[in-house]
Amino acid sequence: MPRPTAAQLVYGSATVICTTLALLLLSGTESGIGVGIAAVTALALGLLVAVRLPQPRQPAPARTAHPHHTVHASAARTHHALDGLGARERVPAARPSQQANRQHSLRR
Repeated sequence: MPRPTAAQLVYGSATVICTTLALLLLSGTESGIGVGIAAVTALALGLLVAVRLPQPRQPAPARTAHPHHTVHASAARTHHALDGLGARERVPAARPSQQANRQHSLRR
């Protein structure tokens, strides 16, 4: 179950408070049963308002074509998990070491 957003908490709480005050003032009840009915009605209406409030939409991760389909399964899961976090940069390939390309000065 998703956690409620701040907007849902605020709108739900404000609805409960305003509805309770309005029902108690308009009905003029002084009995405990009347106050209980007003409170339960206000809680139900506040819950309904909080649940019906639209959820923020999360962007769907973009699908990209991957040139290497023989990637190990755990590496593929990690790569896709990082795509959702915005880590789309590629690491450049390692350069060959300079000592392998360099010849000894006496062999020339």
